[in-house]
Amino acid sequence: MSSKKPVAIVFDTFGSVVDWRGSLVAEMKELGGKRGVNGDWAAVADAWRHGYHRMLDEVTAGTRDYGLLDDLHRELLDEAMRDVGVTGFREDDLRDINLGWHRLKAWPDAVAGLTRLKTKYIVGSLSNGNVRLLVDMAKGANLPWDVVFGSDMFSRFKPHPDTYLGSARLLNLEPGEVMLASAHNGDLANARKYGLMTGFFLRPTEFGPNQAIDLAAEADWDVIADDIEDMATKLDT
Repeated sequence: MSSKKPVAIVFDTFGSVVDWRGSLVAEMKELGGKRGVNGDWAAVADAWRHGYHRMLDEVTAGTRDYGLLDDLHRELLDEAMRDVGVTGFREDDLRDINLGWHRLKAWPDAVAGLTRLKTKYIVGSLSNGNVRLLVDMAKGANLPWDVVFGSDMFSRFKPHPDTYLGSARLLNLEPGEVMLASAHNGDLANARKYGLMTGFFLRPTEFGPNQAIDLAAEADWDVIADDIEDMATKLDT
């Protein structure tokens, strides 16, 4: 572990701080029960997230323009439902399911760990979500951010350098004074490329019980922890 300490810690959010898969599956199952709509909700959530990653690749490659994540999620939801073979939801149901991203639940250690880190460091989100999504999520999940950085502040998605470097610029800090904390090795590799410090923690069930990626740190990140509370301990809070 590096002896250097950051001034600010910005967190990847989906999967790292909040449980997108478990939260969405629970909401779709509940609404499906009310509407008499049956489906493999885990498969829908996985297809939805797969579409998100494909869309990010298209934006990064320049074959698709940047767009508000709420709007892109809504488009991808129709695709996921169709691919899994789910029918029967009304349009207002689909709009509400899409807003489930605003209501994602925090992992059990997240609020306590962030609260501890907040006593010593600036803490915030650095997410591909849009600002309103992240604000609603923070209010619903009691995430104690000092600041929220959403992709619509930069009109870019990670891994574009404007996102990582933009968070430092808006905090009036050098990139090396900001740490990206994430459960995703690829995200950290990009942050390190642009001069940020890096902190890894585990989310071994983000993608379900058969997860096969991000089960360990894949580089000598500045901090390597079991979860956010363990990260707080390693950073002396």
